[in-house]
Amino acid sequence: MQDKCGVVGISSEDPCRNVAKSIYYALYALQHRGQESAGISVYDGKVVRTHKAMGLVAEVFNNARIEALEGSCGIGHVRYSTTGESALKNSQPILVKYKDSSVAIAHNGNLVNAGKLKEELEAEGEVFHSTSDTEVMARLFVRAMLEREDPAEAVRTVVRKAAGSYSLVLLLGNTVIAVRDPLGIKPLCVGKTETDVIITSESAAIDTLNGDLVRDVRPGEMVIARDGDVRFYQLSHHQSPAHCVFEYIYFARPDSIMDGRLVYDVRVKIGSILAEEHPSDADTVTPIPDSGITFAIGYHQRSNIKYRECLMKNRYIGRTFIMPGQELREIAVRLKMNTIRPNIEGNRIIMVDDSIVRGTTSRRIVDMVRGTGAKEVHVRIGSPPIVAPCYMGIDMATRDELIAAHKTVAGVEAVIGADSLGYISHEGLVKAIGIPKENLCMGCLTGVYPLEIPGEVCRLAQTRITEYLSE
Repeated sequence: MQDKCGVVGISSEDPCRNVAKSIYYALYALQHRGQESAGISVYDGKVVRTHKAMGLVAEVFNNARIEALEGSCGIGHVRYSTTGESALKNSQPILVKYKDSSVAIAHNGNLVNAGKLKEELEAEGEVFHSTSDTEVMARLFVRAMLEREDPAEAVRTVVRKAAGSYSLVLLLGNTVIAVRDPLGIKPLCVGKTETDVIITSESAAIDTLNGDLVRDVRPGEMVIARDGDVRFYQLSHHQSPAHCVFEYIYFARPDSIMDGRLVYDVRVKIGSILAEEHPSDADTVTPIPDSGITFAIGYHQRSNIKYRECLMKNRYIGRTFIMPGQELREIAVRLKMNTIRPNIEGNRIIMVDDSIVRGTTSRRIVDMVRGTGAKEVHVRIGSPPIVAPCYMGIDMATRDELIAAHKTVAGVEAVIGADSLGYISHEGLVKAIGIPKENLCMGCLTGVYPLEIPGEVCRLAQTRITEYLSE
């Protein structure tokens, strides 16, 4: 699975400060959220200047490009495509000009009604230059600005019309505006340094800039940062927010604090509950790196079974590539990950991972460990079975491709070749996260979604969103 982007916005009280370098480092800290493209927009006092390109942050920017982006406020983005193909035209921030002004916009998430909104806007004469739902929100914002020239009201228009998940940052002149969707599906937080206000997807980016976390942006809340000052405005309130459970399971960095919870602690607790729910008589607990490490620590602590690394990941292989032929595909797997034979041979191994999607990778790893000499291989998973696709901004397999959507736990166990397989329960996951079940988006785990999606079940179809604009 892949997440769909990371965002950052910075406003400095120092008019001579160049924030592009800080945005660059913040994007580096968010690189795990998207690796297809990166971009930065800054306001230099007259116009918005943007540089973006396909590739990783370090590939897109160098010192000369950073120095050319002069300005005391700006926004940045790293992308993994959800709506719209992976192409330069869809890289962000997206800049839209209107009258004598312009707005740069970047977002993390996915609109479930983007197609409908785009058709309506095109019927009214809008011409789109990308296939991204981010441009849909940009056009909605600009049309509202043309009517009233009130940025707060324009953001409220976007919130009213856009359905789905979004943590959104906009650069409008010397002002950075951010908003989190009314359900709070995607994360967004605010931090401060001595001179700067930082708005970003994860607190780890604030730590990178040696800042202090102020707090999370609340669902349906707008943040306005100008000249190093920050103000909060509650635009809408939903009686049941729906924070994405996979931020806690997989996507967020373990050192990030998300909605008041250190992600590392949540994952250790998931591993501990997993050990309680699915104990096993074994010699060694090992993670499937890197996503299974924290779960395995929790499992080890609760079970008192020895923790040892049995798999070593090659972190320098770069992007996944396809190799023809079964033998070459097996080599590709070993390029990514290799076994540590002395830690495996003759032992009963518990392998801990975050999730099973299609099952093909799990099968290869189980075979690899068994082929290295393991007596038994038991698999433990830090999420319940994934039985449905995600419409909220996670690049996940279709329902037909999801192995748990059409197989029992015993069936998945047989396919991956494990001696036993145990998933954490829904109740155990909710307990570990520490947020009530009704305030979590668990659509991919239950098939019941917090928003109306054609052909799917919606648990909140009858609830109301109350809208208001604070003074």
